[in-house]
Amino acid sequence: MNYNHAEASGHPPCRRLGTRADASAASSEASLSSGPITTKGPIERVDERATSVTDPEPTVFVVDDDPSVRRATERLVRSMGFNVRTFASATEFTDHARVDGPSCLVLDVHLPGLSGLDLQRELARSGVQIPIIFITGRGSIPMSVRAMKEGAVEFLTKPTRPRDLLAAIRAAIERDRASQQARREVDALRERYARLTTREREVLALVVAGRLNKQIASELATTERTIKFHRAHIMEKMGADSIAELVRLAEHLGVAPEG
Repeated sequence: MNYNHAEASGHPPCRRLGTRADASAASSEASLSSGPITTKGPIERVDERATSVTDPEPTVFVVDDDPSVRRATERLVRSMGFNVRTFASATEFTDHARVDGPSCLVLDVHLPGLSGLDLQRELARSGVQIPIIFITGRGSIPMSVRAMKEGAVEFLTKPTRPRDLLAAIRAAIERDRASQQARREVDALRERYARLTTREREVLALVVAGRLNKQIASELATTERTIKFHRAHIMEKMGADSIAELVRLAEHLGVAPEG
């Protein structure tokens, strides 16, 4: 399995979300409605830190052991302007999938070997975060509840209306885009925090605790002027324009107040 998720310090190929005329989707809708959608695993998340102004375009991954379903789903997804990659099994997905941007996984529950639900758990255990849309023709309420509790974006039953699938895909892509942006922001914040000296981190923790300069100076056995100097450097390194913003950034980092 190739795991290298952005959150763990990895980063994710993709296409920009977009739509075309409903006419192109109509032909795909016919192919999907002609038979039930059955979608039949872990994944490599490439380093996703921002290196350009624009996000890479989203990719939809489809895992299904039925070739006709894979083809129909691929046509539908491509008709809306998405990148798409299909796999015949969970194992094929875990061995070859590579994500370089916002993405989602359209996954059948019932697969030979590793099932869709098993794959969901495997991805979670490996720290791979990718929104999952389950599709099945033999689902149950307990099954859908379990999938949703473990983070699935949607649980659709077959035959699935293409408009419902596309709506779920759009929601999943936007969810993943937002998650990646949040991770990039936290990564950047951690890099700023890493530039603080040991004494500056001590001062920051006391500032977060609401201590005044005079109180901090007393606790650290130094002068108030020195504390002011440290605070100015902390504000600059952390990119904070006010104490309130500095406190908010510290909370995002989980910096525990001293005392």
